[in-house]
Amino acid sequence: MTGSVLAPAKVNLTLHVTGRRADGYHLLDSIVAFADLGDRLTVGPGDGLIVTGPFAAGVPTDDGNLIRRALALAGTPRAVALDKRLPHPAGLGGGSSDAAAVLRAVGADLSPEYLLTLGADLPVCMGARAARMRGIGEVVVPVPLPPLAAVLVNPGLAVPTGRVFAGLRTADNPGHDALPEGDAAAWMDWLAAQRNDLEEPALALAPEIAEMLAALRAEGAAVARMSGSGATCFGLWPDRGQAEAAAGRLVRSGWWGRACTLS
Repeated sequence: MTGSVLAPAKVNLTLHVTGRRADGYHLLDSIVAFADLGDRLTVGPGDGLIVTGPFAAGVPTDDGNLIRRALALAGTPRAVALDKRLPHPAGLGGGSSDAAAVLRAVGADLSPEYLLTLGADLPVCMGARAARMRGIGEVVVPVPLPPLAAVLVNPGLAVPTGRVFAGLRTADNPGHDALPEGDAAAWMDWLAAQRNDLEEPALALAPEIAEMLAALRAEGAAVARMSGSGATCFGLWPDRGQAEAAAGRLVRSGWWGRACTLS
């Protein structure tokens, strides 16, 4: 096929680290949502990868790229042009979402076990809709999350995922209780009481994250939290108009920020 597809930004609204396996992999319990913004991929006949866009720098185009690895795993070579619009690495699942988008575009149907060889975020990114992700990423169950107005903010720095996990005080934390029922307000109340267990160790590595969280709260975010292993943070607002207004005030020198809808 030939066509353009969106690889939406993945946002961990919660991220509870609930254990660690003998092989070193951490067990997670996370509510994941996807934004109505992200990278854009054009897929066509042939073989190869070119990368353009505001965040193209540093993105590999060889077989180390997850897009190339995913197509090779599926046995479906394609020519792909990636318009890289999301900062990276950023805790937004950009590479995983790119790979999942191209797999959807070619109609590849890989098992979670195969997808996990590409990364823990691949199974949830294949669905590209709100879900509860557990285990090491292999257990993905859709959740009835209503659309949430949000702002994503990134300070333009990378936080090494391995060092963030290494800084955890404990890997044995509680998972989620019963998920909420109801509208966006009910979900935001519930989300406000949840956690990202990686936020504390990430703050120790990148104090700028605390500055972003404080800025989101100062603008009236009902929930402000780091996504994934950082450094992107998100804030939630009652409606898109308020999120758009806050985003305009939050963008400053060196920061990337966008309003979006998560679902």
